[in-house]
Amino acid sequence: MKTTATTNYPITKVREQFPALTRTYKGRPVAYFDGPGGSQVVGSAIQAIARYMERGGGNLHGAFPSSWETEEVISEARLAVADFLNVQAKEVAFGANMTTLTIAIANALGKKFKAGDEIVVTEMDHRANVDPWIMMAEDRGLTVRWVKVDTKMKTLDLTELDELINEKTKIVAVGMASNAIGTIVDLKPFAERAKKVGALLVADAVHAAPHLPIDRDDMQIDILLCSAYKFFGPHIGIAAIKEEIFKDLEPYKLTTSPSYYPDKLETGTQNHEGIAGIRPAIEFFAGLGEGETRREHIVSGMEHIEVHENSLANRLRDGLAAIEGVTVTQAAADVQKTPTVAFQVSGIEPGEICKKLAEDYSIFVAAGHFYASTLGDVLSVNDSGGWVRAGLAPYSTEEEVERLIDAIKNL
Repeated sequence: MKTTATTNYPITKVREQFPALTRTYKGRPVAYFDGPGGSQVVGSAIQAIARYMERGGGNLHGAFPSSWETEEVISEARLAVADFLNVQAKEVAFGANMTTLTIAIANALGKKFKAGDEIVVTEMDHRANVDPWIMMAEDRGLTVRWVKVDTKMKTLDLTELDELINEKTKIVAVGMASNAIGTIVDLKPFAERAKKVGALLVADAVHAAPHLPIDRDDMQIDILLCSAYKFFGPHIGIAAIKEEIFKDLEPYKLTTSPSYYPDKLETGTQNHEGIAGIRPAIEFFAGLGEGETRREHIVSGMEHIEVHENSLANRLRDGLAAIEGVTVTQAAADVQKTPTVAFQVSGIEPGEICKKLAEDYSIFVAAGHFYASTLGDVLSVNDSGGWVRAGLAPYSTEEEVERLIDAIKNL
């Protein structure tokens, strides 16, 4: 994890690309710290969405230009995602969101499982990578096993991993990073154990994708899911499924729908205008990087962003932790984390803090368990309203971080 601050990060150039950053509230510029719940959209993606709609959209397989152009938009988006995740374009499917895609994939895979088979989920994950698998398990009579959270370390407890992932295991579902507290999960032990017993590794990269370069195959992931609205694009879910799995997948679909992949997972008419915004969102990363290929530009750009974000996140964690009455929920310093900071203030309900920050300081943060409800239960924060969560983004500034720290001091 790169954390050393850099003075040549083009923060002004970055901020100029996000129209939402010009917004004011109560007479002050808005400071957006709600990126983990949905980032602001880069201007090039907004323009691409509007351009698609202005030129006249068309459904697929038509004998007219707007139909051909729609197919080209989808193809370009698949190619961009392929470079983003280092996968094949034909392995990329789009959907309403990650949750909807995961439910569809779980139901399709479940057709091949039988009572007595097992799946593994974790206490740290967003429910979108937990409940679809549990629902499928209940329907098929499968056993659900849980990887527990080490409450002291704020990481997953791997001491019983060999017992949890065994010869009966069919699915191992793990999030790459906690969307609530930022802990980055080392997937290697899960991947190695899953491969040893013949199980599939399903990784939720929704929270990780905006912050970490991802190489699905190098990480030995079989099914990878993320969402474009978390990395500066539209509300579109993305699944990248290994070809050997995808070709045999039998999702629930209409009889007249395509039977070939990736289209067979894309039920109904897709959000074509939203898909038009995916390539520009990914190329935002590439625009900050160097290299010969788009993939190299993306990885390089994300590395520059990582340095900027982590420098600000470290300042925010240290600043908040130094305030009497503030408790920051975080893993140890040597554990990799996304620039996501979860905290509580003694005596003040998290939702009230968010209201106060918005009304008095024009700072936008969110409160709750953020669908990582089991983690909230395990760490005993749900009864007190969960956490206040502040997330850093490529467009975040040092001044905004200091504003937030000062505001919490004043509270």
